Amino acid sequence: MSTQESYVTEDGRTIGPTVMEMKNITLRFGGVKAITDISFDIREGEIRAIIGPNGAGKSSMLNVISGFYVPQEGEVWYKGKKRPPMRPYQVAQQGIARTFQNIALFEGMTVLDNVMTGRIRQMTSGVFAQAIWKGKAEKEEVENREFVEKIIDFLEIQAIRKTPVGRLPYGLKKRVELARALAAEPSILLLDEPMAGMNVEEKEDMSRFILDMNDEFGTTIALIEHDMGVVMDLSDRVVVMDYGKKIGDGTPDEVRNNQEVIDAYLGVAHD
Repeated sequence: MSTQESYVTEDGRTIGPTVMEMKNITLRFGGVKAITDISFDIREGEIRAIIGPNGAGKSSMLNVISGFYVPQEGEVWYKGKKRPPMRPYQVAQQGIARTFQNIALFEGMTVLDNVMTGRIRQMTSGVFAQAIWKGKAEKEEVENREFVEKIIDFLEIQAIRKTPVGRLPYGLKKRVELARALAAEPSILLLDEPMAGMNVEEKEDMSRFILDMNDEFGTTIALIEHDMGVVMDLSDRVVVMDYGKKIGDGTPDEVRNNQEVIDAYLGVAHD
């Protein structure tokens, strides 16, 4: 199938054309290669997983996608255009948001205020206008708060909206971080191990929210995750990395039956 063709999945979701393409990406730190000549694409509306053992280069790849790292070789293409080296905030302005493996929230601020920080890109009035809170600044504030309240309702965190984040258990903090990223209305949402450290019930909730985000908001999602049950259940396509190289790329079933992936990562040796 052409990368420019849309198609409908078995569960009725529409997967669009390629929105981002990594072309022959190589990333080095000194003399060490973290990523070696990797190419893959992300299609509009899909859930795209990046998996592999520890040290495979997954987080480095996510940092390339988010603009935090600039590869020494290769190109990143976004919406049909080659992306020049950018600061992370410039990438955010293009509609790419992310969560982090280690939670990065403002612990002393409430849940509501943390999620509101995700709307910074949509706040265009100046500091003076915001200080006097009149006219455009007031209208902008009200609209952004209304949108944030919808996200809070969507992720079922209404009961803690006024609670300082520092008082929350780990699982709820992960949900607040997801809310903040979703509040930015991203075209692509990058999730770095969204299930890490969660119990079974929390993983089930997070999986449901990821599927609902993709379905209701049409958000394109790229995620790193170690829980293979979660990956195989959620993903439309999976790219597999090992020692900085790509060893598999395809649907969950194709990856599950790829002997190189089995030997390197899934842990079942062939006869």
